[in-house]
Amino acid sequence: MQLNPKQLAVLAIGMVGLVAGAYLLGTQQAGAPQVSAPDAGEPLKLLPGRQLPADHPPTQEPQREGRVQVDPEAKFTHFRVGERNVKALLLDGKVLWAGTSGGAIRYDTGTDEFKLYDTRNALLSNGVFHLGKLDGRILVGTYGGGMSLFDPVADKWENFNINHGLGDAFVYGVLKASNGDVWIATWSGANRVRGGALKDRSKWELYTVENTKGGLPNDWVYGLAEGKHGEIWMATEGGLARFRDGKWDNWNHERGLGAPYEKVKNDISYKEDPAAVSQHHARQKEEMGLQGIGVAYNPNYIISIQVDRDGVVWCGTWGGGLARFDGSKWRNYTVADGLPGNHVFMLHQDAHGRLWIGTNNGLARRDGDKFVVMTTADGLYSNNVFAMATGAAGDLWVGSYGGVAHLSAAPK
Repeated sequence: MQLNPKQLAVLAIGMVGLVAGAYLLGTQQAGAPQVSAPDAGEPLKLLPGRQLPADHPPTQEPQREGRVQVDPEAKFTHFRVGERNVKALLLDGKVLWAGTSGGAIRYDTGTDEFKLYDTRNALLSNGVFHLGKLDGRILVGTYGGGMSLFDPVADKWENFNINHGLGDAFVYGVLKASNGDVWIATWSGANRVRGGALKDRSKWELYTVENTKGGLPNDWVYGLAEGKHGEIWMATEGGLARFRDGKWDNWNHERGLGAPYEKVKNDISYKEDPAAVSQHHARQKEEMGLQGIGVAYNPNYIISIQVDRDGVVWCGTWGGGLARFDGSKWRNYTVADGLPGNHVFMLHQDAHGRLWIGTNNGLARRDGDKFVVMTTADGLYSNNVFAMATGAAGDLWVGSYGGVAHLSAAPK
């Protein structure tokens, strides 16, 4: 089932020509159109699916701030970011933040003014993996540059890195729990900052496979979510972990996480096995007993996580589909069940409690045990969906490889 294209309105924004390469879970990707920035100060006017004229050469320095112009004649136009992934989106009132592999873009949807923040004016790394809010400040988790906080009133940034207590400079997620603790997902374990006292080094703790005696199943912590009773759920490359009342538990493929290879082998889109070129991924496959599978499949690897209003935990896996865990039983959804793709990059719950699933082959909204699917034919910029943000009016912003689509309203 496809969404009605008439329900979509896609915004044209022209922040392009950023400097860093794209990343997809740490790998390079190509294929999205590149649009050159005009002379500084000139507003962009983008046409759908087209590049600017060839006689309009790119400038040496990309346009870093200014005002964009919407093309009222365009059916499907997009916020283009060049050959980069939009890995995170945050809607803060009328301001949209887009985290890309070329920096963080602040876009005022009311005035059409935009500004790029990267290593030249704020961040310690151009790769942005996470966006959120923490005590009134915009929080940016970066790919190799730690965690940065932006005060929009003072227009000032503050950076936190390994010397402050971070387990690693790669920050994949941040969560402020209901008890005030701040949890940080890193490539080398999970930080807990008691009471959220970021500037007090004594309040920083780090949980790893070693010091939890395997309670945390893998040190690569990729996402965080809080349960109904204050428990902290962690998505890792080795499975799902739960921290509750000081105790750990975890689940992997052997305990029900992710669909079996036989069910998904004909629907694996990525035929190149990351383990063939990465010692890290090779070691993970060996630990999980997946050495004989030569494609991008690891059902233990949780890329995205969401706890819904009923306390059910949803996990997006690397080739094993979408996993549902109610605390005792697992159920796995795949392409065979109507999911558009088995690599689930993003999970988002909107204001109505509806679950949205971003995959390698389109966006889906869960409708009972069925899925309403949307692709580029309906206005997405790309079928690789990595991020989503929801507006107060029910509109959705969808981040993909190369750009962002704006849906005027989510279907009921």
